Amino acid sequence: MRRVIRRLRRDVRSDEGTATAEYAIATMAAVGFAGLLVVIMRSDEVRGILLDLVHRALTFAG
Repeated sequence: MRRVIRRLRRDVRSDEGTATAEYAIATMAAVGFAGLLVVIMRSDEVRGILLDLVHRALTFAG
């Protein structure tokens, strides 16, 4: 029984797999943020603002 407890303690303290979990969490956060940007960019209001900004930037008023 003591061997099992020692092994469990050692396994809990091990950092093995931590980097993989961190990459998975960061990837999920990036996917969520990208989804939010897609929803925002589909908005007619935001699209109009961006088109106006690009039009102003490309128009030379001299």
